[in-house]
Amino acid sequence: MRRGFSDRVPSAVYNCTNRTIREGHDKAYRQPSGDDFADTLKRVAYRGERIVLRRRGKDLDAIMPLEEFALIERLEDEIDVREGRKALAEMKRKGEKAIPYEKVRRELGLK
Repeated sequence: MRRGFSDRVPSAVYNCTNRTIREGHDKAYRQPSGDDFADTLKRVAYRGERIVLRRRGKDLDAIMPLEEFALIERLEDEIDVREGRKALAEMKRKGEKAIPYEKVRRELGLK
């Protein structure tokens, strides 16, 4: 059974500087073959693993399964909608009116 989204940790770290991979937290680094990055991508796509990309000892980025990325996008959309509704409610409470989109574009010179 897969653990929940928020409590999962990366299963490996791919070091971009010297192209090494560290498995988990207790295994040593190993030098990858030429196809290792492709194998790393397969691990994400088919096994649902998260991989952290690291360069010069600093975490640079992460590769995650597409379904987790979609979940993050949905959560961000929900947050945006919630904040928008909150802003509209505050405007209504204060008796303010919304500025039409076309007017804002015109004022910003966006035509």
